[in-house]
Amino acid sequence: MIGRRSAVLASLAACLVPAFTADAQGADSMPEDFVYLRDVDPSIEQDMRYSGPHNFTGAPVPGYGAAECVLVRQAAEALKKVQAALKPKKLSLRVYDCYRPTQAVDSFVAWAKAPPDPAAKATWYPRLDKAALFPDYIATRSGHSRGATLDVTVTPIGAADPPPDGKSCIAPQAAHAPDGSLAMGTTFDCFDIKANTDAPGLTSIEIENRALLGAAMKAQGFANYPFEWWHYTHQPEPYPDTYFDFPIRPRPSGVSE
Repeated sequence: MIGRRSAVLASLAACLVPAFTADAQGADSMPEDFVYLRDVDPSIEQDMRYSGPHNFTGAPVPGYGAAECVLVRQAAEALKKVQAALKPKKLSLRVYDCYRPTQAVDSFVAWAKAPPDPAAKATWYPRLDKAALFPDYIATRSGHSRGATLDVTVTPIGAADPPPDGKSCIAPQAAHAPDGSLAMGTTFDCFDIKANTDAPGLTSIEIENRALLGAAMKAQGFANYPFEWWHYTHQPEPYPDTYFDFPIRPRPSGVSE
């Protein structure tokens, strides 16, 4: 997901570098400097939402042929350092999305322009009309497609990962979110102002948990996108103007962890 300010900036970037991005989108294989996060740090939990039905579209998303986090190596190595800093606190990172093919972004735009879905609205955008999601929240370009951006939260090590409850993404949380991660005030991919990193009205626990995630990520060179508490980009990006479209495929067998 991407907010209104990023949508404007991304559209401008696409206009300024159309030839470069078009060439990159044509590649079908994973570039050599992209890696599977599982090969860098298998202890980081992965709940790759777009490879299955538990996301705002209600179905697996095009381009996600495997439930694997793929990133440029520098971002994956930095994430490993974040994980190492959290482990003494008996906490772990949990990633929801990493590299995102441009074909997936295109499918989000198509979904946003499709007729309303009352069930999806109740869960993912309870206070908005679907017509307001594009281009304010869903844009034609995503920083995820450049390979250094990911969506992430923090969870207690060994915490249960219960099935989705289908409740509103802004429903009150206690100590933990519905998926067992630390309470952040909203679930991942919530189209709502409450998802803003510094949103008003959060509980002291939610503020503390968001600050914990933010400090750990910032210490390793990740910058937060202020409209989504879960969205971080490792800087400087190796491909600031390139939007890739290679599909996410199953991790090759026989690779040692």
